[in-house]
Amino acid sequence: MHVLFVEPAFPANQRKFVHALAEVGARVTAIGEAPWEMLGDGLRGVLDGYEQVSSVVNPEALAEAVRRVQASRWVDRLEATIEAHVMAAAEVREGCGIAGTSVRTTFLCRDKPAMKEFLRGCGVPCARSTGADSRREVEAFVAEVGYPVVVKPRDAAGAAGTYRADDAASLAAAIEECGLDQGGSVAVEEFIEGHEAFYDTLTIEGQVAHEFITHYYPNVLAAMRDRSVSPMFLTTNRLGASSYDEVKRLGRQVIEALGIATAPTHMEWFYGPKGLSFSEIGCRPPGVGAWDLYCAAHEIDLYREWAAAIVHGKPTQQCSAGYSAGIVNLRPNQDGEIVGYEGVEEMNGAFAEWIIDAHFPPIGSRTQPVEAGYMANAWVRLRHPDYDELRRMLGVVGRRVKVLAR
Repeated sequence: MHVLFVEPAFPANQRKFVHALAEVGARVTAIGEAPWEMLGDGLRGVLDGYEQVSSVVNPEALAEAVRRVQASRWVDRLEATIEAHVMAAAEVREGCGIAGTSVRTTFLCRDKPAMKEFLRGCGVPCARSTGADSRREVEAFVAEVGYPVVVKPRDAAGAAGTYRADDAASLAAAIEECGLDQGGSVAVEEFIEGHEAFYDTLTIEGQVAHEFITHYYPNVLAAMRDRSVSPMFLTTNRLGASSYDEVKRLGRQVIEALGIATAPTHMEWFYGPKGLSFSEIGCRPPGVGAWDLYCAAHEIDLYREWAAAIVHGKPTQQCSAGYSAGIVNLRPNQDGEIVGYEGVEEMNGAFAEWIIDAHFPPIGSRTQPVEAGYMANAWVRLRHPDYDELRRMLGVVGRRVKVLAR
């Protein structure tokens, strides 16, 4: 099988997808923005070909590259694993007659208001929401549903550019930040109270081959706004618990309704006073290293499983459920320059057996803003057979390991 893969070099874990495709027997031609010589020997050595383009999110440029390849070789699949790349890839797939996720499915997984409107029609419990191209439309929606509401870009990934508004003043600030008055377009939705988590799958021909459930502590909006919090997310090995049956049913209902065939999925959900609610889904892997946690927790090479799904249409490994795994993000005490760390030796002494890996930027590094996410600044990843003990350990790391800046 000959697979075209969009943007093989950045971010760094993109290389894992390329190597996995080659390992399961695919010929891989990559399409990216970097010059060939910048890919490095390890990546160049597994590629069957490479096409450089000005922008991988430009459908015309991407299509030209695909047609250059098709002129000399048959192309079986065109794959993209980054949220910003998936729509251009879907449009080119359909234009060039290549199998894979459709434009319709991709659009519904990208446009938040359209996604929720469609899924509500399929009986999926969702927050009330709408798309808005003007301040007047936002204010009309708020007048109907009341505060609090969430305002975010229609095609945002994660909490990027997402704001909670509790009153007219914070709504005005959110509208300003989202650039609505400068021609932007947003999704605005009812704020759902409850615990936030995500359900991820690797789906093959519409059937879930592998599934994972991961919890946020605290919820994402709080995590991305409050410097005093050391946010974490944990993937559980208790997937067989009956308390997750409703989540798994909901995930399968959404996958079927959207027509997702062979692809990874990343679905956010809430559970609170109103019960279980769907939040959003992406037809791509989750970000911030979640797949690496799944590999460590379940003793599986999920990148290779994705490649096997694409190339051979079937899984090749079973998840062990041997561990739960999680990450804790460590925030500097202020923005500026990192001058030191406290508590690292104590952490290593207490938890060395359970540390997967960690990242501590060199002294002198500039800090990243709080909203930059779970892998900005310092972070630590742990695993443990017991979920509750893992959560306790991550909490200890979050409280005792300090990132000092000035």
